Amino acid sequence: MIEINEIEKSYGSHENKFKVLKGISTKINDGDFVVILGASGSGKSTFLNVVSGLEYPDSGSVKYDSMDITKLSEKDLTAFRRKTVGFIFQQYYLLPNMTVEKNVRMGADLAEKSDYREIIKSVGLEKKLKKYPSELSGGEQQRVSIARALAKKPEVLFLDEPTGALDEHTGRQVLDYVCKLQKEYKFTVVMVTHNLNIAEMANMVIKMNSGKILETYCNEIQKTAYEIGW
Repeated sequence: MIEINEIEKSYGSHENKFKVLKGISTKINDGDFVVILGASGSGKSTFLNVVSGLEYPDSGSVKYDSMDITKLSEKDLTAFRRKTVGFIFQQYYLLPNMTVEKNVRMGADLAEKSDYREIIKSVGLEKKLKKYPSELSGGEQQRVSIARALAKKPEVLFLDEPTGALDEHTGRQVLDYVCKLQKEYKFTVVMVTHNLNIAEMANMVIKMNSGKILETYCNEIQKTAYEIGW
């Protein structure tokens, strides 16, 4: 379980200081599929960064079970991220001079995992092992980034607008892979998106605006990537 309690986060200083998160509190259970909704500037990406350990909050706590990651040193926080969480962003951040296999293996090596080939097969890229990112479509590149994130066997997968640069067909395909892999590997999903339809895939939805949580609700039925609108 992830317990977020009274998180505050600001950027800038003095008269230019801007508060982005204003006392955020919520809980995420193991195995949840959580979607965070909000317009640009609502604080959803900053919330994701703080909860995942990419940034420290100004105040408040983020506890993974009993461990408060906001109290960890930079070194220990880096070790925590390597072991516990995976990241997928709108930009793929693949290394252009590395093949599909080497990009994914890099993720596995971070957490000292060795069975990464099964992940590559799970995202349908076993025939693309020796291809370079420039030789792949956008959807294939995003699937490589998914495989790289999951090769380390994270407990929580964080996604920030993972379909933002993809067309509808490819976006549905990528989301379908994420859902199937979550069922297989039992990790928690926390996804930021502005697409209201994707929220229908989640079991828990968090709506944000102006640095606060406006509403949290649960879906009784979770739709698949091919059942939602776009």
